[in-house]
Amino acid sequence: MNPSSETVVPDSEHRGLIQRLPQLPRDLAQLARFDRPIGWWLLFWPCVFGVWLAGAGFQFALLGWLLVGAIAMRGAGCVYNDIVDADLDKKVARTAARPVASGRVSKKLAWGWLLALCLIGLVVLLQLRLEAQLVALASLALVAAYPFMKRITWWPQAWLGMVFNWGLLVGWTQLRWDNWEVLACLYAGCICWVIGYDTIYALQDREDDALVGIKSSALRMGAKVHAGVGVFYAATIALWSAGIWLYRPDPAAVLTLLPVALHLLWQIATLNPSDPDNPLARFRSNRWAGALMAAACFIVGNAGA
Repeated sequence: MNPSSETVVPDSEHRGLIQRLPQLPRDLAQLARFDRPIGWWLLFWPCVFGVWLAGAGFQFALLGWLLVGAIAMRGAGCVYNDIVDADLDKKVARTAARPVASGRVSKKLAWGWLLALCLIGLVVLLQLRLEAQLVALASLALVAAYPFMKRITWWPQAWLGMVFNWGLLVGWTQLRWDNWEVLACLYAGCICWVIGYDTIYALQDREDDALVGIKSSALRMGAKVHAGVGVFYAATIALWSAGIWLYRPDPAAVLTLLPVALHLLWQIATLNPSDPDNPLARFRSNRWAGALMAAACFIVGNAGA
């Protein structure tokens, strides 16, 4: 076995590329989850929902900045999470090899890396208008509290949903300052979406989480995980449909959600918790769910423009 492979976490999407890096850059890249782009895709897509539904066209420059912000701030959030969770991560097979948990990166260095990523986020923040800046800054309290949620509630995924979809509010308020009922429905739907897909992700750790006392929706649902995820995905589509209808009361507008609804249905129908690789693959497929929802937002937001 290549010794470098022992310091690459099992769910890395780019093992070959990561293994070619020297040890320290490899550890920092893994600490910020640069080897697992699914996280910043899931942070970025809600930003796109808000921008494209606002009806101002493609807005490529704005989306470029928001993408940079999503990558940097998702990385910063992961570094912070690993600092807080280092002792718990040591006890879970999938996370024991993480750089801070394994001791390869000190907490002091991790804090420095966190600061560097936040400075990139600050550059992005300064590109936004004041209202959007204030909305973005309001998310910091939610981000700071998230790592502790798994210690006190069976539903840390709900808190993650509030954090991961904040970009929807930022993208929207960068372009307009109205239709809050539309935004509320979309945001609530996005939270349900995150609860669904992060429950799927948490299936990988159910046994270890139970042993070390970590709470999750996957453990709470138990053998009813298919039905539980189905309920949250159904709520996702219902809330998104309500938001679209409030924005444009036209059955054709709501029908733009059909592709993403079918995709979520496929996830539930093909989910197999007993297959070690299946939940991770279904979780990662949500990058395509996000793309389908973004397309629906663009069509609805820019119809007749």
